[in-house]
Amino acid sequence: METATVNPNLTAKDFQTDQEVRWCPGCGDYSILAQVQKVMPTLGIPRENIVIVSGIGCSSRFPYYMNTYGMHSIHGRATAIASGLKASRPELSVWIVTGDGDSLSIGGNHTIHLLRRNFDVNILMFNNQIYGLTKGQYSPTSEEKKVTKSTPFGSIDHPFNPLALAMGADATFVGRSMDRDPKHLQEMLVRSYKHKGASFLEIYQNCNIFNDGAFEIFTEKGSKPQETLFLEHGKPLLFGPSKEKGIKLDGFHPVIVDLNNGASADDCWVHDEKDFYKAQILVRMFDDPRIEGHLPRPFGVFFETERPCYEDQLNGQVQQVIASKGPGNLDKLLRGNETWTIQ
Repeated sequence: METATVNPNLTAKDFQTDQEVRWCPGCGDYSILAQVQKVMPTLGIPRENIVIVSGIGCSSRFPYYMNTYGMHSIHGRATAIASGLKASRPELSVWIVTGDGDSLSIGGNHTIHLLRRNFDVNILMFNNQIYGLTKGQYSPTSEEKKVTKSTPFGSIDHPFNPLALAMGADATFVGRSMDRDPKHLQEMLVRSYKHKGASFLEIYQNCNIFNDGAFEIFTEKGSKPQETLFLEHGKPLLFGPSKEKGIKLDGFHPVIVDLNNGASADDCWVHDEKDFYKAQILVRMFDDPRIEGHLPRPFGVFFETERPCYEDQLNGQVQQVIASKGPGNLDKLLRGNETWTIQ
């Protein structure tokens, strides 16, 4: 496919399809879809060079509603399909839309290997801490003791921390946003796109039918200032209605300080997106917000680094072999060296 001329007049409406959007009324997916459609025209990519790949789940209906190329693929395998596409067509902008069940349960293996290989793709992982499409079973991110249709006496599973998992897989971009903060979500979508490599963006998404209010404490006006910490590179970690509280490190342990009671912003931890070790601490600020003395939940870019992309190295290796040995011979490759001729 030839690269088309970028149309500067594209709008969010140009990325809408004629398909009826079929999510439950009030679902957080509507907001995420709207923000993606608003951001896409600002990226300067021809629609025919954008591909949305999804797996199975409520979030995975996304390709039907985006006027781009797309594929509603197999449960947990969107990452594998997107990897193959990016390897063969590296010029395309490939986006993976997935849920916490799709990407971390049956697709967990594919997710971690895509991250370590560092394909230049964007993963949008909608986390509602439940299986919504199959009607309310517990998921890999559901909290312990969660009562669902599949855990009537409470889940005994310890949940995944998605960002800690991404860090463990050596992801080169790790971030978090939420469905009910459109401005922040748009900023994170742009940051994800601009990153050269595999970006992993966890998006807190409310399932108002099977897990309503799971993230309410982080989204409601009355509690959001006290419960959320928005990370900004090069700035101290401050939160609260008037930014009157901060986070500092006591050894390796984050603690809250009061700027109205002797502490100063200069005493606080200054966020550095390139600091791998401090990012490990940030992604673990994941405690139960109902516990007295708890830490706020961070949102933003936790970590970003540079590493060669898999598709670039793959195609570079192919060209290097062709230059040194000439065009390949598939029949000879398939036969290998373990062959013999019978006289």
